[in-house]
Amino acid sequence: MTRFIAAYDTEMAGTCLEACVRIREVHVEFDVPATFFIVGVRLEEEGKAYRRLLGDVPSFEIASHTYSHQMLRDHPFCGPAPAKETRLEELRQGKEWVERTFDRPCVGLRPGCGFANGLRGDPWLIESVMETGFQYVSSVLWGPETSLPALLEAPFTYAEDGFPELWELPGHGWHENLLKAHNLTDKMQRILAWPPAYPETIPARPVATPEEEFAIHRMFIDRAVDMDLPYVSLILHPWSLARFDPEMKMLELLFTHLQTHNIPTTTYQAEWEGAYIE
Repeated sequence: MTRFIAAYDTEMAGTCLEACVRIREVHVEFDVPATFFIVGVRLEEEGKAYRRLLGDVPSFEIASHTYSHQMLRDHPFCGPAPAKETRLEELRQGKEWVERTFDRPCVGLRPGCGFANGLRGDPWLIESVMETGFQYVSSVLWGPETSLPALLEAPFTYAEDGFPELWELPGHGWHENLLKAHNLTDKMQRILAWPPAYPETIPARPVATPEEEFAIHRMFIDRAVDMDLPYVSLILHPWSLARFDPEMKMLELLFTHLQTHNIPTTTYQAEWEGAYIE
């Protein structure tokens, strides 16, 4: 049975924390667990507030979104990766700030922006992630040739790179901030692939209402269920959700859909622990 993972890339100063107030309320109301991938520098600056807000909900997983959202690999939209030592600090300090703030192990990592191929082909980075102590990574967040939406890809290990112990748990669908044109500029950029894998999920314009946004996310969830994918997880950002929909009506529609169709919910950590640990 396909499970749903609500996951939030929590990275912006102030605005993400404010948005998480309402996000928490909706999750508690619907009894839906969540994974919050939080940037370490946010916890360094706002950690006490994040702990008060998220730390007392047993079904919330807190994972790392690196220390300061610097790239772990070169990215065609988000920029080049810094020196190796800087990337090591992104890994180490990102994990340390989660554990220091919430007084619990941090087992999961989501790199800033994510990549089309995850960590494939970079054994140094894979080994560094493992040596830092991460147990899973969620880094596949784009479709072919760094296009959107990200495909409904199943979990896999990095065995082909020599690291069968590390699991990749991809994210799926749109980066919802791009679905709303929150990060686009007047500079021409290639976002879509041709031919598109899921043409029905590509709107002719940025979404304008929570209902329109939900309708697109629903297509990925329903398709994942039809594929019998182990889980499906959207790529959500608290700051962007709140800018577009401060009452989080889209989340209410989403969670109602899950309950109506008896789609179970989980976290990335629970998914990894329950299905992939030998």
